[in-house]
Parts: sequence; C-alpha cells; structure tokens
Amino acid sequence: MRQASRTLSVATPGQGLHEITREVAAFVAGEDMTTGLLTVFCRHTSASLLIQENADPDVRRDLEDWVARVAPESPSYRHQDEGPDDMPAHLRTALTTVQLSIPLTGGRLALGTWQGIYLFEHRTRPQRRELVLHLLGE
Repeated sequence: MRQASRTLSVATPGQGLHEITREVAAFVAGEDMTTGLLTVFCRHTSASLLIQENADPDVRRDLEDWVARVAPESPSYRHQDEGPDDMPAHLRTALTTVQLSIPLTGGRLALGTWQGIYLFEHRTRPQRRELVLHLLGE
C-alpha cells in the first residue's frame, strides 16, 4: 500500500463550475497505482466540489442558477465582511461539499461516462483555490 498527495492550485475567473477532471486525472496517472481511493479536498469555505455531468453545458448553467436562487445575494445577511457575495458563498458551500472520494480501478478514476470533477466557485471575483489530492492504493 502506498500514499501520495499533492496540492493543486486552481485559478477561477469567478462564480461557476470549473472542470478539473483533467488535472486530477493527471495526478493519478503520474502515481502509477492500479487500485485505490482518491480524496479531493477543498481548503476553502466559499468554494466547493461536485461530480456532475460534463457533456451538456446546460446542466452546469441550471445548477448555477438553482444554487443562486436557493442562496441569493441579499443585504439581510449579518456576515458581509467581504461584500454581498460573502455569506451566499458560505451557504452554497454548505449545500454542496468540500470533499470527494473517488475509487481508482484499473489505474483510472472510476468516473462514469458523463461524469466530471468540478470546483464550484461561489465568489464573484477571481480567486486562487487550493485543493489537496490524496491517493491511497497500490
């Protein structure tokens, strides 16, 4: 059994779903393991992670619209230290997740045909996000 880890830095242009499947898969391929479990962890409270369809961009737009309706920007929030998108970003992260676990089989991520890994940026301004990748396997 071996372990490997890496911090992946992702620059986001602002709100939205940003696919990171290629970068994550490249890390896994470089570790030359055939079976295991990958953990992807987002080190932030205003961005999150999702596994979602990567074929039709309308799926991503509909998800982004839905999250914006569920946790809209509003002057009624007490926490607005970094602007009107601050508290909604925290709420949107609470609705999703900051950690994913993905099995590794046959040396590849066991994602379905239409599945991709996404960093979901909830802040309106560009950000630099850190993701910790941890692979345990053989």
